[in-house]
Amino acid sequence: MRPTVAFLLGLALVAAGCGATADRERSSAATSTLRATWVDRHGDGTLEREPGRPMVARTDLAPAAHPGRTLATLAFVTDAHVRDAESPARAGLLDRLGPPFNSTFRPQEALSAQVLAGAVRAIDAARPDAVVEGGDLIDNDEADELDRGLQVLHGGMVRPDSGARGYEGPQSSTDADPGFYRPGVDAPRHPDLLRRAIAPFRSPGLRAPWFPVVGNHDVLVQGVVPASPALERLAVGDRRLVEPDRSQLRAARRLRDDPTAAVATLLRGGLPGRTSRIAPDPRRRLLRPEELVDRLRASSAAPDHGGPRLDYTFDVGRFVRGIVLDGIRRDANAFTLAPAQLGWLARQLRAAGRRWVLLFSHTPLDRTPSGRAALALLDRDPHVVAALAGDTHHNRIAPRRTRAGGYWLIETGSLADWPMQSRMLRLMQTKRGVALQTWMLDTAGGQESLPGIARQLAYLDAQGGRPNGFAGGRRDRNAVLYLDR
Repeated sequence: MRPTVAFLLGLALVAAGCGATADRERSSAATSTLRATWVDRHGDGTLEREPGRPMVARTDLAPAAHPGRTLATLAFVTDAHVRDAESPARAGLLDRLGPPFNSTFRPQEALSAQVLAGAVRAIDAARPDAVVEGGDLIDNDEADELDRGLQVLHGGMVRPDSGARGYEGPQSSTDADPGFYRPGVDAPRHPDLLRRAIAPFRSPGLRAPWFPVVGNHDVLVQGVVPASPALERLAVGDRRLVEPDRSQLRAARRLRDDPTAAVATLLRGGLPGRTSRIAPDPRRRLLRPEELVDRLRASSAAPDHGGPRLDYTFDVGRFVRGIVLDGIRRDANAFTLAPAQLGWLARQLRAAGRRWVLLFSHTPLDRTPSGRAALALLDRDPHVVAALAGDTHHNRIAPRRTRAGGYWLIETGSLADWPMQSRMLRLMQTKRGVALQTWMLDTAGGQESLPGIARQLAYLDAQGGRPNGFAGGRRDRNAVLYLDR
């Protein structure tokens, strides 16, 4: 059981009054953490603004060199996990099974679309040449989640409500389950939060062309299991599980090394326990993987080459080429690159010529055997600058030393967990080669805004990014990464 109320009662009782400041960040110029950022200055759970952090010189692979002209500027935003917090298929109760069903519920989960809109405002203010969305745009493979996420990225009115008008979900004040944070009655109290969370709002949309990467949550339910008829019936149905049957939960727990079998066991014969009625909604239907890929292609600047995999290249100006790899399995939570994809990658590296190369995947390539095979191809190419990924929800920058001069492995934290930031990248020419400047962007929105409340709740989440160190160290956030070529 997630100790969701318990995690808030300590630090959060102090933080309950932290929202007295007016929202001063409608113009998101101050979201660059080079200028200012959010910190718990007094250790009391209250986030406050503090002066920013300068870039740290990372000379692991090459000495520092004076930067010259800018070759390209990109933004990287990943793991937004836009979700329908009212969906009966959300299955926050799966937290009680333990791994791999971790963090299926977060106290700020009803605000995911607004957090993404705050990130969009911050990115627009930074004026990148292109934006890469690093995967897990949505959380639960549902069509209405994708509708919301794409509407935020495109711009215009976003309507986060589903089912009947009004909030129907586990965070309602009348829900008696102590595993869920209820903003109307639990500390820190936000009595009007759920009404605001489902109210329509306007997103400015990304001004730069954006390029998607497929994540496991985009094509798998909870990012773990493929869609099935039983899960489809649950998603579009009119019953929500409110108290699980403990014997069935124990039976499923014994199968947690096989998540698909565990879920099938839980759903055998219907929902396993006491349920309540909610309004059904066909918009919550589960997406087929090929439908997800087709919609991402049609909605973004990704080239439409067809096919079931979202592997492609794109150029940012004359000097930089991006390569996107889709290794997400459609039948399990795993990352695998087929031999044909590795062959395609080798050809694309040759085709890039003298352009500098940035490679993007959802899962870090050093985590899997086929990913390491892809890194072996990058190792031989002197034009590779960095391989970037999301998935881990963790900020991390590490050098990879090779005979060709090396490059950087960059992981970026999520919008779903603290510290809820995006990453900027600026590639600059130097006399010795290139320097990749990178820094974090806070989501736009002060303490009273919905992104601001989400940020505060994410900071207080005892199973979230703060206790797990997802922010990384100073060298993993604002840094200048030098390469000698």
